[in-house]
Amino acid sequence: MPNVSEFFAEYGSLLTQGTIDTLSMLFVSTALAYVLGIGIGVVLYITSPTGLRPMPVFNAVLGWVVNMTRSIPFIILLVAMMPFTRALVHTTIGVVGVTPPLVVSAAPFVARMIEQSIAEVPRDSIEAAEACGASIPRIVWSALLPEALPSIVRGVSITLISVLGYTAIAGAVGAGGLGDIAIRYGYYRYEDNVMIVTVILLVVLVQIIQSTCDVLANHIDHR
Repeated sequence: MPNVSEFFAEYGSLLTQGTIDTLSMLFVSTALAYVLGIGIGVVLYITSPTGLRPMPVFNAVLGWVVNMTRSIPFIILLVAMMPFTRALVHTTIGVVGVTPPLVVSAAPFVARMIEQSIAEVPRDSIEAAEACGASIPRIVWSALLPEALPSIVRGVSITLISVLGYTAIAGAVGAGGLGDIAIRYGYYRYEDNVMIVTVILLVVLVQIIQSTCDVLANHIDHR
């Protein structure tokens, strides 16, 4: 069994690049998922039976699409989207190739969390904005999203940790990152030390994400 210095001399650059690839997949995919998810979540809330502009049929159809997408296991979605991914980004491997399925998988999850966070906003805040004659977009940006921000930030940690797990799964099909390293070295080559270190790195990333989001949420929550 090699000592620590020998281990990092042999695998240090590999693990560093794997961590960078994992973080790239994680933050780019999550950012894009929130761009889509916030829009979908706001629409779900506004068009709900108790929303600002109830549209029951539209809301039911959109909700069904969101739920259907959420129910597809990521590994199946990853494979099913390969033709679309290849047409969109011209590859199905590496950081770029796994980003579209990560976004499609995470966006519905984000949408439901955004919808739930907005639903927790006190009705008084909405009524105050309506009394001032604010339009729906104004109500969303000045009342709903700011009031829901602490809950949204806490939801970010859940999303990031879930997407981090997806990136590890994506390593099984050549996406790169720590998941790919764990599969290639820990599973195929029986390099247990590499497997253990990749698991430790993933655990550390989870702890950093959770702690950071908790601190931010507590800082902005003035209730």
